[in-house]
Amino acid sequence: MDNSPEKRAEWLLEKMNVYEKIRQLTGEMIFEIDEDYEKNRNPLCGSYRNPGHFMHHTRKVPAPPGEVCERINRDVKLSIEAQEHNIQPIENGEALHGAQWGMATAFPQPIGMASSFDPGLMDEVADVIGKEVRAAGVRQVFAPVVNIVRDCRWGRTVETFGEDVKLTCDMGAAMCRGLEKNGVIATPKHFADNYAAGGRDSNYSDNSERTLREVFLPPFKACFDAGAQSVMAAYNGWDGVPCTANKKLLTEILRNEWGFKGFVVSDYGGVDGLKEQHKFASSDADAAAKAIKAGLNVILPHDSFDSIKDAVEQNLLKEEDIDRAVLPVLTAKFRLGLFDEPYSDPEKANETVRCEKHRKLALKAARQSIVLLKNDGLLPLNKNKIRKIGVFGESADKIPVGDNYSGPFNFPWTGEDAPTPLEALREYASENIEIIYGETELIEEIAPLCDVNLYFTSLIEGEGSDRSNLRLPSVTVHKASADEGGIIVGAQSHEVKEDQVAAIKRLYEANKHSAVIMLNGAPVEMTGWLDSAAAILEAWYPGEQGARAITEILFGVTNPSGKLPICIPKSAGQLPLYYSFKPSGRGYGYCDNDGKPLFDFGFGLSYTEFAIKDASVKTQDSGISIDFTLENNGKTDGTEVVQVYLSSHNCRVVRPLKELKAYKRISVKAGESVNELIKLEKTDFCYYDENMIFDLHDGCHTVMLGTSACDISAEFELEIKDGEIKPAK
Repeated sequence: MDNSPEKRAEWLLEKMNVYEKIRQLTGEMIFEIDEDYEKNRNPLCGSYRNPGHFMHHTRKVPAPPGEVCERINRDVKLSIEAQEHNIQPIENGEALHGAQWGMATAFPQPIGMASSFDPGLMDEVADVIGKEVRAAGVRQVFAPVVNIVRDCRWGRTVETFGEDVKLTCDMGAAMCRGLEKNGVIATPKHFADNYAAGGRDSNYSDNSERTLREVFLPPFKACFDAGAQSVMAAYNGWDGVPCTANKKLLTEILRNEWGFKGFVVSDYGGVDGLKEQHKFASSDADAAAKAIKAGLNVILPHDSFDSIKDAVEQNLLKEEDIDRAVLPVLTAKFRLGLFDEPYSDPEKANETVRCEKHRKLALKAARQSIVLLKNDGLLPLNKNKIRKIGVFGESADKIPVGDNYSGPFNFPWTGEDAPTPLEALREYASENIEIIYGETELIEEIAPLCDVNLYFTSLIEGEGSDRSNLRLPSVTVHKASADEGGIIVGAQSHEVKEDQVAAIKRLYEANKHSAVIMLNGAPVEMTGWLDSAAAILEAWYPGEQGARAITEILFGVTNPSGKLPICIPKSAGQLPLYYSFKPSGRGYGYCDNDGKPLFDFGFGLSYTEFAIKDASVKTQDSGISIDFTLENNGKTDGTEVVQVYLSSHNCRVVRPLKELKAYKRISVKAGESVNELIKLEKTDFCYYDENMIFDLHDGCHTVMLGTSACDISAEFELEIKDGEIKPAK
């Protein structure tokens, strides 16, 4: 007898009536987790927003993992008992940079993880996230975000791995592997193009199919190849049809072309949006029918039973449409083992979540996520010579996890052994170093008395918080309302109490030995104050142990090795801006600047000096190999990220001026050198021709080896003819 998940799902489907099947296509999310909770939710729904996420909004102290686990176990038990076939729900939730049902380990936000240029580290982090998610009984997470950022005013830039296709493919795939190996369904989002010009979230996309296939689709394909069993449809429309009901995306490309066997979930309220926002459907039943017939499987977040039932009764949907939608969901439940082991162990949850090993990994990830952008010799600080440090900026006294998807609904993330930057500085400093935390009004009074001063920035951003400019905000109050995405992260308010640009300038005027530590999730305009800082550290939101990592880098305990996964513009007027643009027919600059970014993609300084020497290339049947020597010519051990870019010309279609194709983190001790090898496969030279056929087409290519998109040390000319790669003549 074939007991595979697929056959078991088919067997169960035959025993279900149409109404039982419809229930499997619905979800339910209830905000108030109190004594009336179990009376208000329907245990027949096939998917639940896990109650652990909402348990904390009225509590004064966080619920321990074991209690969250017990609550989720009870949900599962009630669901099993309520159904004739004992079908369990898929308890789902968010895990963007850590399990979001409670106070689980908080890693750097994805934009920071991307700065590590280390998919292996991302796999380790995702493995821990998967273990902590699974420990509480959550079996599906809506992550990773693999949308490519071409306009960093998009508030959700912080959730992404940046602007590059290759890096996003690698990091997204690594996160999916880490989650799925723990029996947790990864759900890359938002399929497939989630914002529009100006960085406007969920606005209609005008991108061509070529742009979609070259830029926005590859990261999703990489996630599916890595084992992701689900995907979330985007809110916006593309090619005339909302993504939630876009048959070309959800069926023709996803299933027919790519062979995807998993299930598609809507973004929260995405099916409602077919009627309300897009004016694409005439009724709830019509919206449900159009989504399901296009290839959607599960409608989230609330119970949509009536809408689907009405669609069937009005003959908008046939039972075969329902069967086609339900089968992948049931298959996933059997594959997860929900029918065999439906419950989790509360004691194991308490032992697993935020254990010492996981906190140590959070510190390791934070160390690799931080990018040194500028250093006029101020850093690293000498612990034996400094006696007084001035600290300014409201973010200095906040745990730097970032507000976005951190902690449960309406409750800030908190955890023991997770310091603020101010606390970490005091923790590290000897008794001979005085740390003074001052209000910005006291800069002129405090800063001149200190050996060095540190300013920690604040930024308003995130879901529902797109920016119209890139400046550091000043004296502003912002609130994200529920209809702008707060349904997921909770209604948030953020007040910046000071003019940060003015404060940075005043700080430098008071004492030139001043550094700026950026705590943000997206690029910030620095042109107006770049010269007013002796050093700039791009820390992003480095997670629960990030304050310690910042302190280590400031004092040289850790040598910074992060690289920018997104370029930093000089001003918002340059946007959209990214390094891998296609050729202009005229020029690239403006009347007031050269059009180049302030800091390029892949850029990042170190406390030592690296040099690439003796580079050579060899062509092989499978592709090419690049041999080189990496020298550390400084006095400090360090890690460099060597990057390989490809510039293509004389091809059948216009290609980007430059594209990242490979990279490698390499550690070298001070004064030493290492010989290294980086390979490019033939597929790295493939592209879509004029007929949208992806293959190894003829063309000429310049292979560039360097340490950023603008710092190239060696170039090699190759040509491809009839599927063969050869040195150019």
